[in-house]
Amino acid sequence: MNTIHVLILSAGRRVELVNCFRSAAKELGIKSNILAADCSKTAPALYFADKHVIVPRIDSGNYIEAIIAVCKEEKVALIVPTIDTELLLLSEHKELIESSTGAKLLVSDPAVIGICRNKAATQTFMEENSFLMPRLFTEEELAEGKLPFPLFIKPIDGSSSINAFKVHNQEELDIYRKLIEKPLVQEYIEGEEYTVDVFLDFDATLITVVPRLRIATRSGEILKGRIVRDREIIADVTRLMKLLKPIGHITVQCKKTDRGIAYIEINPRFGGGAPMSIKAGADSCKNLYRLLNNEKLVYNEDYRENITFLRFDSCIMLNGNMEPENEKSRNF
Repeated sequence: MNTIHVLILSAGRRVELVNCFRSAAKELGIKSNILAADCSKTAPALYFADKHVIVPRIDSGNYIEAIIAVCKEEKVALIVPTIDTELLLLSEHKELIESSTGAKLLVSDPAVIGICRNKAATQTFMEENSFLMPRLFTEEELAEGKLPFPLFIKPIDGSSSINAFKVHNQEELDIYRKLIEKPLVQEYIEGEEYTVDVFLDFDATLITVVPRLRIATRSGEILKGRIVRDREIIADVTRLMKLLKPIGHITVQCKKTDRGIAYIEINPRFGGGAPMSIKAGADSCKNLYRLLNNEKLVYNEDYRENITFLRFDSCIMLNGNMEPENEKSRNF
């Protein structure tokens, strides 16, 4: 059996994701090596992979060339992006990367990335297809000043809830609009917030849809969550995916409100909390290995519900040569 080499880009703190790929291969009886890449030697996930590599920054001008070189040298079969800022660049060079390396790049088409990465484009797409979104206020409405507080403000191309705030009054709004580059101002919608982990194969065929209630978050990433089999959310997200047609693991943020399901954003990549759904049984890592082995996948709901996940921080100790002191230092 050939070894399947998986390259995880911008590995950062994605230790859980690295471990999920390793566990999936072991459970499937597949030989696999996990290669983690980052521009920083202090990215923790690097030291949990089978091998790691330092690559240029995404905006360096030679990021794509570096990725291609790594894939050729390491015989990579699957490339997994993990952060928003690399998605469009990778998508635009997907054909070049795949033809040059023989690897599958887990990124959707540029049109899909464009819709998801630009919050104004997301708003337009969702409204045109009759999905509920928080009302977006125009510059004219903002200038009039007759606004129904609280509101919500965020950058047009934001990520990880950076510079995203609930706004309580006009004074706060004026301050945030000066501080945030290209801000969008929306109504603030009350309701239970959910993250929905979705997996689609390389042809955008839907395989799994897993809603999880966001019990607690930090800096936009879930800390505590509960897996739920919410039929209303599953049906609505299924319709969304069939229209949008992304590929791979997709993370959808939404709220259940008295008006229905209101969408916040769509992240066309593995979210930080994706291991919750993976460990519940909707294993996107196993799905990817099966696809690479030319298996045909079908839609299923073979995951556990009503289970709660609590995430926490850990640390790793490196010596003066930037190497782990020992295996125990990876988990203490």
